Formats: sequence, C-alpha cells, structure tokens
Amino acid sequence: MRYRREIDGLRAVAVLPVILFHAGFDLFGGGFVGVDVFFVISGYLITSLLMAELGQRTFSIARFYERRARRILPALFFVMLACLPFAYMWMLPLQLETFSESIVTVALSLSNIYFLSQLDYFAPSAELQPLLHTWSLAIEEQYYFLFPLMLLAMRSFRIRTVAFVILLLVLISFIFAEWAWRLNAERSFFFTLSRFWEIGVGSICAFLTIGRAQRSSNLLSMAGLALIVFAVFAYSDNIPFPSAYTLVPVVGTALVVLYAAEGTWVARLLSLRGVFGIGLISYSAYLWHQPLFAFARLRNLTEPGHGTMGALSVAALVLAWATWRFVEQPFRRRADPPLLTRRGVFMMSGACGAAFVAVGLAGYMGKGFEWRLSEKQLEIIARAQPIDFECDDLGACFLGKSGGNFSGVAFVGDSHAGRYAYLLNEVLRERGETARLVTKGWCAPLISWRSPAVDRCGGAEADVFHEAFRGILSDDDIHTVVLAAEWANYTTGYRNGASAIAYDFTGDGKVNATARDNAIQFELALERTLAELAAAGKRVLVVGPVPEYGFDVPKAALQLSMFGARDLGAFSQSRSDYDRRNAEVFQALSLQANDFTFVDVWPLICAEQTCLPFTEDGYALYSDDNHLVREGMENIIAEIVAALE
Repeated sequence: MRYRREIDGLRAVAVLPVILFHAGFDLFGGGFVGVDVFFVISGYLITSLLMAELGQRTFSIARFYERRARRILPALFFVMLACLPFAYMWMLPLQLETFSESIVTVALSLSNIYFLSQLDYFAPSAELQPLLHTWSLAIEEQYYFLFPLMLLAMRSFRIRTVAFVILLLVLISFIFAEWAWRLNAERSFFFTLSRFWEIGVGSICAFLTIGRAQRSSNLLSMAGLALIVFAVFAYSDNIPFPSAYTLVPVVGTALVVLYAAEGTWVARLLSLRGVFGIGLISYSAYLWHQPLFAFARLRNLTEPGHGTMGALSVAALVLAWATWRFVEQPFRRRADPPLLTRRGVFMMSGACGAAFVAVGLAGYMGKGFEWRLSEKQLEIIARAQPIDFECDDLGACFLGKSGGNFSGVAFVGDSHAGRYAYLLNEVLRERGETARLVTKGWCAPLISWRSPAVDRCGGAEADVFHEAFRGILSDDDIHTVVLAAEWANYTTGYRNGASAIAYDFTGDGKVNATARDNAIQFELALERTLAELAAAGKRVLVVGPVPEYGFDVPKAALQLSMFGARDLGAFSQSRSDYDRRNAEVFQALSLQANDFTFVDVWPLICAEQTCLPFTEDGYALYSDDNHLVREGMENIIAEIVAALE
C-alpha cells in the first residue's frame, strides 16, 4: 500500500478539534466530529492493507493482531499508567471506584459499553472521566476483531461481492444509528452497532481504490475538507450523534480520502510540515488530552479558565511527541529484544492488560480506597447523606407522633418539601403533634398544573398527587397549608441552565403550552391555588426557594478538605444571581391578591449579599446541588414553626 502523507495531515484535522472541544472552547462546538474523521481514516487504511495482503496471499490473522498491538497498546498502557498516581491523590472514593471500573473495561476493549451504561458523553460529569475518550478505541478494536475474519471468510468471493456485503452492513448500521438516537441518544453515542457504519465507509473507500490510480479533484477534495470544517464549527452537543447529521463529516472525510491526490490543493495543505507533524503524533495527542483536562478539572474543583486549558492543550501535543518518539516508534520498529517476536508482543500485551485489570478490580472492590481519607473527610461524607421522610401512600402520610394531637397543618410540595419533612417530623414528634404531608418529586404544589412529561410528575403520578392535594382542600380539620418547592424549576427551568419543561395550567382550558409560556401559566396556577385555599378557609405559608448551585456540594467540600484549599469565594452565590434565577417566581408571588405568609429562605442560611453552601468548618449544607441536609435546614424549619405559631 502506497504511503499517503496527506492522510497523516488529515489526522491533524481530526485531533485538534477534538482537543479544543474537550478543552471547553465554544468556537469548536462540533469538535467531537474529529472522532468520526478518525473512524473513516482507520477503515480506509486497515481495509486497504488487508485487501492488499489477501490479494498477495500473505494475509495472517496473527500478524494483523500483532500490528494492532504494536500500534495501539504501548502508548495506551503508558498513558493509563501515568493516570494512576493522580487518580489516587485527587479522586474522591466514588470517583476512584468509577475510574477503576473504567481501567478494567479499557484493558478489555469494552470501555464504550461501560460508558454507555454510566453517563452522557456531553454531560459535565463526563469531563471528569480521564479515560472517557477510550470509547472510540474500543469500537475500533471491536470492529477489527470481526472485520478481518469476515474478509478471510469471503476471500474466494469477487471483490464486488465483498464490497456489496460491506455496503449492505454499512446501510444496516446507519439505519440502526438513525433509529437508536431517537430511542436513547446518550446510549446510542457509545454503542458499537451505531458506529460501525462510519468505519465501514472508510472500508468502502478502500474498495473504490483497489486496482485504480488515485483519483484527483480539487473541487471534490476541497468540498470534503469544507464539510469537515463546517461540522466542527456549526455543530453542537444539541445535535443527535451518530445520526444523519454524522454524514457531513463522514462524507467529507471520504471525499478527501478519495480525491485529495498528490498535487491537489488539499493534499498540499495537509502535507505542510506543521499539519503533517501533528498528524504523526495524533494518536498520542488523542490519548493525552482527556486525562490532562479531567485531572485539571478535578484538581481545580471549578472549571479552569481558557488560559489553563489552552496551555494543557499545548502540553498534550508536547507529551504526544515524546510518547510517539520514545514509546510508539520503538514498539513499531522492534527495537528492543522483548519486542522482536510476535510471541513477545502478545505476552507483554497480555501481562500489561492483566495487571491493569488487577489494579482496576482492587480499586473497585476497595471502594475507591476510602481508607485514604481522614476522620473529618469521612464525616463530611456521612453528614452529607440525603435525608428524607419515607411515605409511599400520599393519601395517608402523617408527620410527627403516631396517635398525637393533630396540628391542623398540611405540608405540600415537591422533593424540597419532602426534605423539610424529615426534620419537621422530629419537631412535631417532640411536641406530641401530627401533620399531613403530600409531597412528590417534581410535583409543584399548584392546582390544575400538569406536565406532559411522564417522568416529571406526569401521568398517574400527577393524578395521585393532585387528588391528595385536593383532599386537603375538603378536610375541615386542616386550617393551615405550607407550600414548599424548588419553585424556579417550574418557570425558568431545571437548574444549571437546562431547558425548561413545558407545563400546562389546565384551569383555563389551554393545553400543550410551550416552555416559553411557563411564567404566565405558573402565575395562573398559583392564583387558582391560593384562591381555592382561601375559599376553603385555609391559611397559607409559602416557603421561598433555596439557593441552588452548579456543582455537587459534598464533593466540593470533600475535595477542599483533601486539597487543603481555604478560599471558598469561588463557590459563593450572589444575591443578584439568586434573584435572577427566581425572578419569575417572585413576580408571580407579588401579583397575588390572596393573603399568604412568605418565609424568605435567603437570610436564614446566607449572608446579606452572598451565600456559601458550606458551614464555617467546611461541612456541606447540601446533599447534592440543591437539596439541604439537616444543618442547612435547621433555621428554615425553626422559621416555619415560628410562623405557624
């Protein structure tokens, strides 16, 4: 097979956008398509090599896997080894446990299956996975475990027949991918069958070039490069992948492979010394970038700035050159005695793989080596555990002392009200009283207010909740109703900038409202709720929203303790941000004609203008990024009780 310098240059076009995308540079919102470019290149090169050997009757399965081992494993194992000490020093027990699981699956070329079951590639949590990027290596290895065997089985067939079979498999895989993202986009991203077609397109390119001179077209090769560049800058994580959208970078890569012959403008551009040089080290650069970024994010607790991530991007290229020069090349050239024979390569690969599996199992079975933590750090974990009052029957939930005096109070709301119920139950039990409780996660304490999303207090769950709520209206023994919720979820949307879910105020006969209508729909539902409660003779307390944070508070508290950090300013929330988040809620409350008592949460847990999610001695006030623990809610419960009295 003739060496093509421009193909190595094309690798640079693939790897740089991936690095800059993972570094968090918004300009490269579609940089993840670089992996799709790699898939097509890989399919083209490997298929061309295999078909040449089959044609010359020199093909050997053992030699093929030896080449793969020499090409892939040395640099991969070296980077994995470099990750171990930093994971041990900087990862929390659960993070280290998860990392240990990923080590095992990477060693077995199954990491795509593991990440498929664990996370969304575009979620913030994915950025903290040092080996996340190995999913693409696993898919390639799975493809090349089957593909050579298939070619060997069809070696007596005509080339056109083999090409037709591969084309048919490509179409099946593509159709599956287009169907799968509609079923579960997060899992489809990592799924092997959803991705095989991309490598298969590269294989088809190889069949189109067998026995023919290299095609040459400035127009088509430029169009191909333009398609790749377009996807890098125009795409974002909102686009389903893989899908029909993936055709843009895949077809673009195929056009470059097929038509960027030596002498074309694209071939000259890709053969430039700098571009070609990055292409040569692209595999090692791909291996290094994600661990560098993940550990930087772990160590800094908050998102590092563009300057830091830019410097780490350069560092990835520097480390890539060193790895290419001193790890990749010696293994390919058989420079050392243990690497001279195929047996030696397989034995070393097996031994290293087994060692990583053992290390990964030790970290997983050892629960992330919890014994590394100090007594205070273990206490931080213990005190941040979620606390809830368990009650499955919404129609008959009571807080306080069993058989105690009924207080005449009912508490209604979503999971935030459910969290308050834990401590309210203790207070009422000490007083010898009971109170009604109607809470359900994602269910706003509003009458005639529904979400069409079944997993967001929709369907039967909404009916049960609202039936229990209406039961309170007709209960003459109840004189006071306390409403508590994560209010802004139902107006602005889910915390951390996620899109709002549409809700309908069914009281006005309108249905299928969009999320843009939530503010007015919320106001109408709040007005109806307060009016009906007033008509039923109920006094109403509305507990204001708690400050919400864009990070996992217990994790931050534990990492601050582990790293000895003392500056907590980066984790504070300003009053203006809090007011902005809840502006539509406060606006709706201010417009209500019916009387109610408002419990302002901010002054109960915050300073005048800023709020921290930690105690003064570093313990978390939240069990996640929005649900309070005991220490966080004590003042709020005291204020509610005082207001009731």
